[in-house]
Amino acid sequence: MKPITINQVFIKLFALIALCFTAFSFTAKLGLDSYEIYLNNKLILKQSVNQPLNLRVLQLDHAKDKDQLRIRYKHCTLEGAGTNRSIVLKDEKGNILKKWGFADATGADLSMTISVKELLQLQQDHAQHELSISYTARELPKGETLALLRLK
Repeated sequence: MKPITINQVFIKLFALIALCFTAFSFTAKLGLDSYEIYLNNKLILKQSVNQPLNLRVLQLDHAKDKDQLRIRYKHCTLEGAGTNRSIVLKDEKGNILKKWGFADATGADLSMTISVKELLQLQQDHAQHELSISYTARELPKGETLALLRLK
């Protein structure tokens, strides 16, 4: 039997540590997409996309025609917003009723703004349907339903 010297132990330990650092340096960033919805400047909904949709109901009962709905969607693997972004209003069958396109975000403002007056008109035009708001981007082509919409 061959005796193990202290130098061999240190060399093996160093090799193991170097291997671990190398392996962990290539792992993807962990996290979840998240979004915030504001009525004017008041936060009314903040979610991570892993939460059930039945908890994501957007109540706009007290919203006025002049109010603005601002949506900020953050991708987990990006440093902020996606590209080629849009917000889509759909009925319960998935039919697109309205699509709003937005320029790529620059700087710190990731907001996408929609007029509440326009949402109220669409809700009135499609009163017999359950409406939902979805987000799509080049990084999320299938889209993500953000909330069910409850208006006046």
